[in-house]
Amino acid sequence: MQPNVKKVAAIHDLSGFGRASLTAIIPTLSSMGVQVCPIPTAILSTHSGGFSNYSFHDLTDTMLEYVAHWKKLGLTFDAIYSGFLGSPKQADIVLNIIDEFAIKKGKQNGKVVTGLSDTLVVVDPVMGDDGSLYQSIDPAMVPQMRHLIAKADIIVPNVTEASLLLDKKIPHAFHNEDMKFFLKSLSDMGPNTVVITSLPDAHNSDFLCTAAYQRDTDSYWKISANRLPGSYPGTGDTFASVMIGSLLKGESLPVSIDRSVHFISQCINASRGYDYPRRNGILLERELYLLREPWQISSYEEL
Repeated sequence: MQPNVKKVAAIHDLSGFGRASLTAIIPTLSSMGVQVCPIPTAILSTHSGGFSNYSFHDLTDTMLEYVAHWKKLGLTFDAIYSGFLGSPKQADIVLNIIDEFAIKKGKQNGKVVTGLSDTLVVVDPVMGDDGSLYQSIDPAMVPQMRHLIAKADIIVPNVTEASLLLDKKIPHAFHNEDMKFFLKSLSDMGPNTVVITSLPDAHNSDFLCTAAYQRDTDSYWKISANRLPGSYPGTGDTFASVMIGSLLKGESLPVSIDRSVHFISQCINASRGYDYPRRNGILLERELYLLREPWQISSYEEL
């Protein structure tokens, strides 16, 4: 039997300038040997992180046309990965996409069928950062996103988005038990696996942590990385893409997250050596070759 190329349906916005969303996701996953099938939620002249007066064209109706055509073609995907959504209505469309295209092992249209593999459903609940909602996000998106994450196998919120989903204040710093509480509480909302990024570590203020929980194994992990100066838009999209690519290659969750954390750190360190606006995003193109090399596990630990 010949191997198949893995396919990911990526439901994100497309920005003409700036390395974020689809302009980061497509090259990242492609470098890992994964075919990206984009469903653009909106087209922007630039991403919204640090730019103003950008053009924004909503593609809600186009998304519906995408779904109808792909359904007629009988397309299947190894993963469905959603990110920035322009409206609560788009969240409803993503729920429909998951229902239409996410095949669970051994079942299709309610009937048992042999030879079918799981479709990995990953939701990045893009809503905010630095303790508040993004300006472009309608507050009505928060309860709608709670419905959406219930359909996911994996969610990848940053610490702000985790607090919004749980309606909890963000601790000044996270002890291990705080991380476990946030992770378990989010998993109780539906997803088997929760990965939270950008957690300030109470044990070492020089570190930011990524923490993860898998309900089916009742396992917790933490990966620490040096807190680097500056902020680069699009790193969350790249992080989740590396994680998905690694999982589709058969890597375990902690190894996939470990690779994602350290790839982002490498990209930021490489970018800091150049004199250009950080709002343009990390210099992804210079570091993509690392994703084609074997990964040396470095720093994940059990919580």
